[in-house]
Amino acid sequence: MPGRGTHRRPRKNPITRGVVAAGTGGAALALPLLGAVNAVAAEPQSAPAAHVLPQAAQPAKSLTYTVTKGDTLYRIADTYDVSGGWKQLYKDNRSVVGDNPKLIHPGLKLKVKGAEAAAPEKKATTSPAPAESAAKPAAQPAAKPAGGVAQATQASTKTYADNLDGWIREALDIMAQKGIPGSYDGIHRNIMRESSGNPLAINNWDSNAVAGTPSKGLLQVIDPTFAAYHVDGTPFDPYDPVANITAACNYAADRYGSIDNVNGPY
Repeated sequence: MPGRGTHRRPRKNPITRGVVAAGTGGAALALPLLGAVNAVAAEPQSAPAAHVLPQAAQPAKSLTYTVTKGDTLYRIADTYDVSGGWKQLYKDNRSVVGDNPKLIHPGLKLKVKGAEAAAPEKKATTSPAPAESAAKPAAQPAAKPAGGVAQATQASTKTYADNLDGWIREALDIMAQKGIPGSYDGIHRNIMRESSGNPLAINNWDSNAVAGTPSKGLLQVIDPTFAAYHVDGTPFDPYDPVANITAACNYAADRYGSIDNVNGPY
């Protein structure tokens, strides 16, 4: 009988040794250790943000305007859509015009900044309606609340024309809110007598002018009267058309009952 060889314990496979049993008692979870470091995928790198250069501002247009007979700073500023209106136009040309913005003479050269030089006459522009607007469904009536009374929707902001008609209508709406009497005809009649509709009109020759308080604006109001009867919510400026009308009508209401009762110098 051949001699018995020494029993050798079989060697385990290296891969088998690379497994660790995790857990205590019962079934254990085998966690492979090989290749764990290399399992992380590389994250994609984002492209650098493009640098956008700011667009250079466009210079405002300007032109030289030669005053003609009948011109006023207000009319010129309105015609050329001057930003800031006649006051800005006067400020830009005060060295040429002088201390009285009403006195501009034919032939005077004015620098009109920010003007629409290519189209001096105002033209109404309309934006084309989007194509889908035609397909919009008809507006549905507002739903009634529990009481059965329909709620009124908020009215859109009212706009006025920037001319004598618009100034009078805006002034009348403000006067109605403040309880100041007066009618369109009464205001228009007195304006045409006092200033011919020129909001920059000023009287430099009568007794008020001699006393140092010349009459100004559409309804020829002196500064002390304007200050005393100025209507809140309007600019504190006697040359502002709406502020001038409302202050004059407030004064006329206090002294004569209404601007409608004024038929001459007041």
